[in-house]
Amino acid sequence: MDRRSQILTIAGHLFSRKGYHATSMRELARHLNLQGGSLYAHIQSKEELLLEVVRQAAERFQKVLEELPSGDPVTRMKALVKGHLRVIAEELPRATVFFHEWKHLSPPLLEEAKALRRRYEEGVQAVVEEGVRAGVFRVENVRLATLFVLSALNWTYQWYRPDGPLSLEALAEAYAELVLKALGVAASPEGERREKGGEDGEA
Repeated sequence: MDRRSQILTIAGHLFSRKGYHATSMRELARHLNLQGGSLYAHIQSKEELLLEVVRQAAERFQKVLEELPSGDPVTRMKALVKGHLRVIAEELPRATVFFHEWKHLSPPLLEEAKALRRRYEEGVQAVVEEGVRAGVFRVENVRLATLFVLSALNWTYQWYRPDGPLSLEALAEAYAELVLKALGVAASPEGERREKGGEDGEA
């Protein structure tokens, strides 16, 4: 890992743990075993670091959309949910900054951060729209459904821990089923049969 990558990694950890404003450049330099002046040989400002961490997280989330499999909307939404949670688990400090600390940026950097977030939201909304057009997702308001999905997924950064009671795989599977049910779909063939049975009046 080169020096700039080390700086960004440590900055992400400090920003996520202590908050952007509570993290000083002196503290960052100390964690990197650098003199304060040496740190500025690699970066221009603390705010530049914050934006770069946001960019890195945004890139990981955008890659989830780019790598979604082709096929039916249910498969794509399940892959989106699992990919989104995997990014949070693997990039927890950067994800925390992406979800929370970005708002401390000042214009025009703030506008870039908003655009990165909006780009991802629009990608998620496109997946929801695909399902609605196909008659698979049954929601009245696509935008509201998109915000619900993102809110449910994003909030996991607050409590997810790798050593928690659920493995990432189990958590992702459970979340995918919950999200699909919220979109009006049973997440498994068994669930579909239960739903159909209920509609037919069967026990």
